[in-house]
Amino acid sequence: MALIKGVKGKKPQIHESCWLADNATVVGDVTMAANSNVWFNAVVRGDVCSIEMGENCNVQDGAVIHGTLNLSKTVLGNNVSIGHNAIVHGCIIEDNVLIGMGAIVMDNAVIKSGSMVAAGAVVLANTVVEPNSLYAGTPAKKVKEIDARLRQVIDKTPEHYIMYASWIED
Repeated sequence: MALIKGVKGKKPQIHESCWLADNATVVGDVTMAANSNVWFNAVVRGDVCSIEMGENCNVQDGAVIHGTLNLSKTVLGNNVSIGHNAIVHGCIIEDNVLIGMGAIVMDNAVIKSGSMVAAGAVVLANTVVEPNSLYAGTPAKKVKEIDARLRQVIDKTPEHYIMYASWIED
């Protein structure tokens, strides 16, 4: 069973349709909407500020979602995919976004709808990622507009992770 803990009287609010891996950790002021899932060794830590997760989000293996005390909460819109070992810290991720494996998104960044942050990219604090754009590199810069192939990846990943969660056996 996942590790779910309250902090200073605030307990995670997790919709009944969500799936959590046995060793996922969800702590504090966290809200998870319908059909979201948190995978193996991922941490969603709302101890110093709130974390809001929309519908159909997936936080993949080893990812960390956190924020900064008195500075930056984290908001994930609907249909957001957070890749393996990514760090999402005190930022706003709008709807239909994919954050690639090992990417880092820092405080007060805003990732606009329909965008993708490439694997290994570092989105610096206060950066605004344009809608429907691919950002890559360190620091992350716009590489191109999202094409049909990348749009399909962004759109299908949340559906796939809901399906993958249904495959897990006790």
